[in-house]
Amino acid sequence: MADEPDNLVLTYLRRMDAKLDRVIDDVHDLKVRMTGVEEGLAGVNRRLDRLEVRVDRIERRLDLADQPH
Repeated sequence: MADEPDNLVLTYLRRMDAKLDRVIDDVHDLKVRMTGVEEGLAGVNRRLDRLEVRVDRIERRLDLADQPH
């Protein structure tokens, strides 16, 4: 009878350990995916910055840009 509580506790600890392992794997996966999203967003921002520079240059050439006061 004394063995049963120990086995029950060990059973629950093993289940918790397995669940924790899955959580750790999921968090790692999310970190990897988030890094990819951040890198992609940085690339989009760089492209937008370059486009803004090009549009500004076109506006100046066509004399469409606002003149500073």
